[in-house]
Amino acid sequence: MAFNNARIDAVPTLCASCEGRKKGICSALDCEQLVELAKASRKSTAESGATLLGETEGIDRYANILSGVVKLTKTLPDGRQQIVGLQFALDFLGRPYCSESPLNAEAATEVVLCSFTREAFERMMQESPALERRLYRQALDELDEARDWMVTLGRKTATEKIASLLLLFARHAEPPEKTGRHFARFELPLSRADMADFLGLTIETVSRQLTRLRNEKIITIENNRLVIVSDLRRLKARAGNS
Repeated sequence: MAFNNARIDAVPTLCASCEGRKKGICSALDCEQLVELAKASRKSTAESGATLLGETEGIDRYANILSGVVKLTKTLPDGRQQIVGLQFALDFLGRPYCSESPLNAEAATEVVLCSFTREAFERMMQESPALERRLYRQALDELDEARDWMVTLGRKTATEKIASLLLLFARHAEPPEKTGRHFARFELPLSRADMADFLGLTIETVSRQLTRLRNEKIITIENNRLVIVSDLRRLKARAGNS
């Protein structure tokens, strides 16, 4: 379809109700750029446990995470894996200008993605300084978060590690209606085994520390997965955060 250089003011249907349009990387694009990117985009759902990217796998698409949690892992030569990061709704999945994925990406929960071809997105990055800046800011945010986790893993106690991880989940959870600003309610996106892997703890230690936080009435856990935090300030203090 030719637009004859006319200004495009209509947001594509694919993007109209998408949170990524308001808060994600696509917020850096104007309507005409959104129309162009939408031509190379598709929305899809991946079940928990599905591999989204394989380490050393060729990259042909990038994606916005619209909902759910993705865990990033590295594999050692003997097959052992380590969780090295987590991604949440509105994070960008993929490594621009890299022909192969440096990480494994696996859906920790059911994940909804809006993906687009590598060729179209990298072309748009070259044409849009605002998009490059938005990705640059996100990369710096991820770097800051990685440095914070270096402190968590290297210096915090087991209880502080668990509290820090729960605080991370709480901050990324969509707040339910009619709750106060210090309230959070979320499903644990990781198993006890994955939490142990991520934090460098044993599964038994994870379970003990969750029980400890429950006994201190900082959290409530229902059905083994649903976590309720009545006062995030107490959880933050237990995480060793100022």
